[in-house]
Amino acid sequence: MAKRFGGKYSPQGAPTEGSTPRRSGFAGAKVDPVGARANLMFLPAVVLLLMSLTQGALGLTLGLAGTAVLALGAWLLRGGLVAEAAWHTRKVARRPAMPRKIAAGLLAGIGTALAALSHEGNLIAAVLFGVAATGLHLFAFGIDPLSDKGMEGIDTFQQDRVARVVDEAEAHMAAMNDALKRSGNMRVITRMQQFQTVVRDLIRTVEDDPRDLTAARKYLGVYLLGARDASVKFADIYARSQDTKARDDYLALLDDLEKNFTDRTTKLMLDDHSDLTVEIEVLRDRLQREGVRLD
Repeated sequence: MAKRFGGKYSPQGAPTEGSTPRRSGFAGAKVDPVGARANLMFLPAVVLLLMSLTQGALGLTLGLAGTAVLALGAWLLRGGLVAEAAWHTRKVARRPAMPRKIAAGLLAGIGTALAALSHEGNLIAAVLFGVAATGLHLFAFGIDPLSDKGMEGIDTFQQDRVARVVDEAEAHMAAMNDALKRSGNMRVITRMQQFQTVVRDLIRTVEDDPRDLTAARKYLGVYLLGARDASVKFADIYARSQDTKARDDYLALLDDLEKNFTDRTTKLMLDDHSDLTVEIEVLRDRLQREGVRLD
C-alpha cells in the first residue's frame, strides 16, 4: 500500500502508523480576487501624475486632483473585488455596506474627466471622456452585489454577533501567522496553516447556522486567544534558542487543538442533520393529520 513520503529530516516529520491524515494547508485555497487587472488601474494615476508635471499651474492642479481621484478609485476597486468574492463564497451573506466597485467606476470617470480637462481644456470633451471611462470600468469589472443572500428567516441580530466573533477569530489567526514568521520554521508555519483550515471549517459552519454560535464561541474566542498567546511565546523562544523541545511541545498543542476543533465541527454538523430529521418528521405528521399519505 502506498504511503505518504516523509522521514526524520523531512519538513513534515516521520509519518506515524494509524494517524489520521492531516488536511493540506492549501485545502480550500482560492485565487486572489484582486488580480492583475485591478492592480493595473493604478497605472493611469501614475501616468497622469508624470504628464502633469510639465503643465502650467491650472493643468498641474487639475492633473494632481485627477491623480488622487484615479488612485482612490483603484483602491476602492480592490476592496470591492474582495468583498464580492467573500459574498459569493458564503451561503449566507449581506450585500456590501458600500458599493465600492460602483464608486470606483464613478471615480475613474471623474479622474479621466479631470485628466482630459487638464490637457485640452474642453469641458464637453472632458465630460464625454469621463462618461465613457465610467461605462467601460463598470463593463470590465461589473457592479457590487446589491442584495442579501440566504438571509430569509435569519435573525439579523444573531448574524451580527457571528460577524463580530468571526472578525475576532480572524484577528487571532493573523496574529499567530505574524508571530510564527519570526520563528523562521517552515514546518511550524505549514502546521499552523493546516490548523487554520480546520478553524475556518468551524467558522463556515457557524456562519451557515448562527444558532451554533453558543456552542462554538468558546472555541473561536477563548481557545484561539490561548493559541495566539502560545504562538507568540513559542516564536520568541524559538527565535532565540532554536529549542526543539519547545517546537515539539507547540506542535503537540496544535495537534490537540485541531482534534478538538474537528470534533466540534463534526458535532455541529450532526446536530444540524438531527434538526433536519426532526423537521421532516414533524412535516410528515402534519401531512398525515391532514389526510395526505406519503407512500
